[in-house]
Amino acid sequence: MDTILVTGATGTLGSALIPALLTRGVAVRAMTRDPGRIIPGAETVVADLRDPDAVGAALKGVDAVFLNSPSASDAASLQIGFADLARDAGVNRLVLLSQYAARGDSPVRFLRWHAEVEAHVRSLGIEYTVLRPNLYLQALLAFSGTIEQGFLAAPIGDAAVSAIDTRDIADAAAAVLTGTGHAGRTYTLTGPRAVTHAQIAQALSEAMGRTVTFHDTSADQFAAALAGLLPPWQIDGLIEDYAHYARGEAAEVHMAVAELTGKPARDVTEFARDHFSAQ
Repeated sequence: MDTILVTGATGTLGSALIPALLTRGVAVRAMTRDPGRIIPGAETVVADLRDPDAVGAALKGVDAVFLNSPSASDAASLQIGFADLARDAGVNRLVLLSQYAARGDSPVRFLRWHAEVEAHVRSLGIEYTVLRPNLYLQALLAFSGTIEQGFLAAPIGDAAVSAIDTRDIADAAAAVLTGTGHAGRTYTLTGPRAVTHAQIAQALSEAMGRTVTFHDTSADQFAAALAGLLPPWQIDGLIEDYAHYARGEAAEVHMAVAELTGKPARDVTEFARDHFSAQ
């Protein structure tokens, strides 16, 4: 039986990917930085991307890896280092989590970082697949406090984004990790339609049974609201992300989720019902 190593196993995406893999009957090795965590159904290994020896041990006997890293200012170099270790360990296949519209000349630092890792992975000489998801709908969970107060605020205006449910990213990743015909492919993963934040607020209103209003805000106000919650580099990167969304550069809809999983991507209305329904 093939063994698949999942990095970031306890994160939003990893915690959805592992059950999706287990239902496909493969052995899963879950990599976490937390020595107190045990991942049900998986072999749990403790390793940090900053510890090459621990990562090397986690990679022993692994057939395929899913590479996703926690947010860090040096995430690109950490992922590149992991990819090199995976190649050296004889891993046959690497599935890389990137981001919609990743390119080396992007004004968005996160997209430049992802493009750098993509380019490195392509040069390794091992089988790889790149997944480029758009804005996570689950990112809205970070705004639960204001949503409960009746508003959603972001510097995005009326621009639409083909935002995606992370459960669909996990299902697509599971299909790629356990299937064939994906070598050298890059899949852009989106929701089934592009939605404005006003439309998202409407979906939340319907799910919660009370009004949630979208407030367009300035980048400075958005940054001020995040101050103290995130490090400055991450806030600056998010501001760049939202400027990218506001320019209408993330509205294109792709059908890769349906093609990979055999079912349509979840709509924002389903996400809202599942996460914000009135109790």
